[in-house]
Amino acid sequence: MSVVDFLWTILLIVTVLLLPYIIYLLHTTWRAARSIQRYFAEMLEAGLGIAGNVDHVSALNDTISVASGMLEVAGDIDKHADTIEVTLAKKSK
Repeated sequence: MSVVDFLWTILLIVTVLLLPYIIYLLHTTWRAARSIQRYFAEMLEAGLGIAGNVDHVSALNDTISVASGMLEVAGDIDKHADTIEVTLAKKSK
C-alpha cells in the first residue's frame, strides 16, 4: 500500500465517520432557520395588525382638536348667556 492509498483510506474513514455528524449539524441549522422564518412571519402579521389599528389615532387627534374648539364655543356661549341673563334681569325690574 502506497502513501497516497493510505492517505485516501484515512480521509475516506474520517469522511464516513464525520458525515452523519455534519448532516446532523446542517439539519439543526435548517430547523433553526425555519423557526426564525416562522417567528418573523408572526411578527409581520402582528406588526401589520398594530399598524392597522394605529390609523385610528389620527382620527382621535382630529376629534380632540374639534372638541377643543367646541369647548371654546361653549365658554363663549356661557359668557353670553350670563350677559343675556343680566340684561333680562335689568329689563324685568
